[in-house]
Amino acid sequence: MRHRDARQGDAPRVASSGDAGAGDWFALLKPRVMSLVVFTAFVGLLVAPVPVHPLVGAAAILFIALGGGASGALNMWYDADIDSVMKRTRGRPIPAGLIAGDAVLAFGLVLSVLSCAMLALATNLFAGAFLAFTIFFYAVVYTVWLKRSTPQNIVIGGASGAFPPMIGWACATGGISVESVAMFLLIFLWTPPHFWALALFMKDDYSNAGVPMLTVTHGRRVTRAHILVYTLILAPVAVATGFTSIGGPVYLTVSVVLNALFIAGGWKLWRRTEAEAEADNYRAERRVFWFSLLYLFLHFAALLAEKALHLIGVPA
Repeated sequence: MRHRDARQGDAPRVASSGDAGAGDWFALLKPRVMSLVVFTAFVGLLVAPVPVHPLVGAAAILFIALGGGASGALNMWYDADIDSVMKRTRGRPIPAGLIAGDAVLAFGLVLSVLSCAMLALATNLFAGAFLAFTIFFYAVVYTVWLKRSTPQNIVIGGASGAFPPMIGWACATGGISVESVAMFLLIFLWTPPHFWALALFMKDDYSNAGVPMLTVTHGRRVTRAHILVYTLILAPVAVATGFTSIGGPVYLTVSVVLNALFIAGGWKLWRRTEAEAEADNYRAERRVFWFSLLYLFLHFAALLAEKALHLIGVPA
């Protein structure tokens, strides 16, 4: 490994040949993160105004998923020293000594080239190039540059997780539009409060690993204020998506309710002291984190519902 700057913990164990099973290689793809990539890209593809043949659409989603998985593998390769320190990640294949770092690097690079090339062939060159840029942004801009250098890591780096619906849209249309940018902004502005809520109850994981998360550099009180501010910024952007061509009454109803609840959660976190949070084992913080996942899923599910209603001829 080419760097070793985590503050505590042992370096990842050296893997023995043949230690890893198929499940360990699959874990390198970060399947839980990839599921979000796949779902939002799928929505972006389906709500686009240009119909796509089912086989082409299935191929597009497969290659976008592989690209997302490639990003995860490259991230695990570079961050193996950090992963070996943090309780949440020390069981990953490299720090657990199941797969050698060089093998993971090769795996991630091969998947990157394969996914981008095949997406370009299956859909269009712009979509393939967009996927390549997304992998680069996550693996290099976020993982290598931002993550260890600034508390704004998750704010700027969150763009990589917000690109998939734009890629799905590009697979169908060959370009970018107001609607695809609206889907991007929804995820982009959602990402900071989602991860900061996680950071609040992860306790000392990030500080032990030397990652300048906002909770480490500015404290939990400031982080709570930032969560509230971002929920307030996110709400009008999310609701405004309902007034684009992909929105409608179903989406608007869902969005208004979800954003009211998200703001209420952010307000509750802002009012809590750290002593109150510790006393109940960060239950409110955990609830906001898990609700944020439901928040994003239901917004994109509502966009699918609007598309389905449009296809069957239900008037807006």
